[in-house]
Amino acid sequence: MAQSTPRDSKTRLLDAAVRVIRTRGYAATTVEDLCLGAGVTKGSFFHHFKTKDDLALAAIEHWNALTGAYFASAPYHAAADPLDRLLGYVDFRAAIVQGELHDYTCLLGTLVQEVYATHPGIRSACDDGTAAHIGQLTRDIQMAKDRYAPDAPWSASSLGYHIQSVLQGAFIFAKARQGPEVVQESLMHLRRYIQLLFQPVNP
Repeated sequence: MAQSTPRDSKTRLLDAAVRVIRTRGYAATTVEDLCLGAGVTKGSFFHHFKTKDDLALAAIEHWNALTGAYFASAPYHAAADPLDRLLGYVDFRAAIVQGELHDYTCLLGTLVQEVYATHPGIRSACDDGTAAHIGQLTRDIQMAKDRYAPDAPWSASSLGYHIQSVLQGAFIFAKARQGPEVVQESLMHLRRYIQLLFQPVNP
């Protein structure tokens, strides 16, 4: 096994955790799996992390940083109209749903489905991560609501959570069916729903 610097081995473990947990689930993932996925020794693992839970918490921070940068640079932000940005977000999510399950499913959703009742620290970190992503999206929703549906009886935050609920639910069905089609179809329905929300209401 090739030697890795301490910094490089830690990053490898974080990347492996993101990939392996999304593939196998948290409970089924062992320290040995993570070391094998990272190409490091168990000694290297325990140099950086005391337990698998400690790695999971660090992996959540790693995931949030990676995905935060990824979505911040996405092309839908360039649209001048906030509704176009919102619809562009949905289109972007549909476009990146491809490849293997671990390529497009969510680490936070995978973790919280398993550990919400047994690992409160991990559950809380997942909640914080999803809330931060929804908060970014909510700004465009609020601007679109102010422009197109100021009197609508729903909040921007509630629509943000609905969008993520559709995604997370679709990811569960993708795991059951072992394919991305159900996610893409759900996002098409979501797009149509959002368009209906922002249509003018006839008096």
